[in-house]
Amino acid sequence: MDIDEEGELSIRGTSNNDNNCTVFTQDEPNIDDFSENFYLRVYTGGIRSRDIGQEFIEYDVRYNANEKSGVLRYANQSNYRDEELIKKEVGLSLVVITELKKLIKQSEILLETDEKWPESTRESKQELEIRLGKKVKKLNTLKMASVVETKFTDDPEGLKVYYYFLQNLRALVFSLISLHFKVKPVQR
Repeated sequence: MDIDEEGELSIRGTSNNDNNCTVFTQDEPNIDDFSENFYLRVYTGGIRSRDIGQEFIEYDVRYNANEKSGVLRYANQSNYRDEELIKKEVGLSLVVITELKKLIKQSEILLETDEKWPESTRESKQELEIRLGKKVKKLNTLKMASVVETKFTDDPEGLKVYYYFLQNLRALVFSLISLHFKVKPVQR
């Protein structure tokens, strides 16, 4: 999934060479700036086998500057015991959007490049996309099960930053979803 310049959802598949987009600098994103749309997407998955098909986990965060609201969307297709696609959606406050931007800035993931990383395949793919206004960062590589796998690549330090960023982000996303769907309203 991608967001075009009008903030509309479009099909995944834009390239890293978007001519109308600029790259991030070390000081970005500005954590307290809510004047630009913000989008973050993580996809992890691939084709498992002919019988099982595609398995993936994908989540994205969207912040619309015009509406001053954010949304977290989560999709999980595991084909475990013939389960259907699991989808969840959670509204996000500006505080959560600020924490996400803080996580991005502190991790320094925007300074990384995937040029020396192992290329993704149909069977194993991990994608990260961050958009702030017209600025875009896209990183793609193979799915990593542990940080040990980063040692045997041409850019182990960059992949470590990527791996730990995705782990922290995943923990935050699963915590938000868990809290939202398990908290019961106060009964009187």
